[in-house]
Amino acid sequence: MKASWDIFCTVVDNFGDVGVTFRLARQLVAEHGMEVRLWVDDLSVFARLCPGADAQAVQQWHDGVSVCFWAKDWQPAEPADVVIEAFACHLPAAYIDAMKARNPRPLWLNLEYLSAEEWVTGCHGLPSLQSSGIQKFFFFPGFRTSTGGLLREAGLIERRQAFEQNPAAQQAFLASLGICPQADAEQGPPRLISLFAYEHAGLGSWLDCLAFDDRKTHLLVPEGRILGDLERWLGVDALKAGDLNQRNALTIQVLPFVRQEDYDRLLWCCAFNVVRGEDSFVRAQWAGRPLIWHIYEQDDDAHWAKLDAFLELYLAGLSTEAGQALTEVWRHWNAGQTMTQSWNTLEKHRAELAAHAERWCLEQALQDDLTTALVTFYRNWI
Repeated sequence: MKASWDIFCTVVDNFGDVGVTFRLARQLVAEHGMEVRLWVDDLSVFARLCPGADAQAVQQWHDGVSVCFWAKDWQPAEPADVVIEAFACHLPAAYIDAMKARNPRPLWLNLEYLSAEEWVTGCHGLPSLQSSGIQKFFFFPGFRTSTGGLLREAGLIERRQAFEQNPAAQQAFLASLGICPQADAEQGPPRLISLFAYEHAGLGSWLDCLAFDDRKTHLLVPEGRILGDLERWLGVDALKAGDLNQRNALTIQVLPFVRQEDYDRLLWCCAFNVVRGEDSFVRAQWAGRPLIWHIYEQDDDAHWAKLDAFLELYLAGLSTEAGQALTEVWRHWNAGQTMTQSWNTLEKHRAELAAHAERWCLEQALQDDLTTALVTFYRNWI
């Protein structure tokens, strides 16, 4: 059943919000045959995630999605069959009036931020009558079967596994990004780690661990907010894409932003991934690799409850020692604390953490993906 969808996104935290909504929009078109408009209030951020996009265009097409500039001076637009208010953004008043006048009225969904907290299971799918007289339903992504699931394209895990079994494809992909890890005669290729994080006061202690490790590490760093901390540790100014710096066993390479599919492949190539926010956090889980989640800090410290709730789910099946080591690393990282002892302890559990990450990925993939859950919700609502 073909339907039209409007997805509204305000850019709050750099790339995460628009990254999630663009993935969702693309999947609605590609896998469910929907007509989708994605309304974004900052196209300069969208253009970083989608090379070839025009940051000045009022309307443009990408992967079958009509990407529209959400201007403060809202111009009348016919509401879609399904309207998604992503991450508690506020629809234009004139658009809500048009929704009220439309017959039949649209399905209005508030797509919430991802959370592993148990309370979201009781709120997922609940309606709320608005002052406009229209019901709005709350839709929660999540890790439990009683939530909306996670964004996952059809065949994603199979594509990742095939890529892992093709060293030539991996090498060609890395080379296309200018990544040419230098193999050691005794140890072979260096370990690849990706780093996409917010500012981190204790980053230098972690970099020291990597620099003075017995094994070589090639650290891949997409441009972003962490570069200032890297510059201070390296003693350099103005790091930019393409820069390559080496300190003892550690090589640090700054990468440009790439298409979402290429970021996925980057995660697949790495033995360990440090990710932030929501979109890269989910993609790192589909990579089936051990990870650190740098959660978005909230003023009321609510992010700690979200972090602990995820760990409570994720640690199931790990040994007590490995679980404690991972918990300490995550908590030290998110508190900006020194990483030396916790990281060195974590390194003792590399094999167990790697096997667990793959097991967690496959278990989560047994659930319906978020896009399918949204489409099913709409069809049941009609």
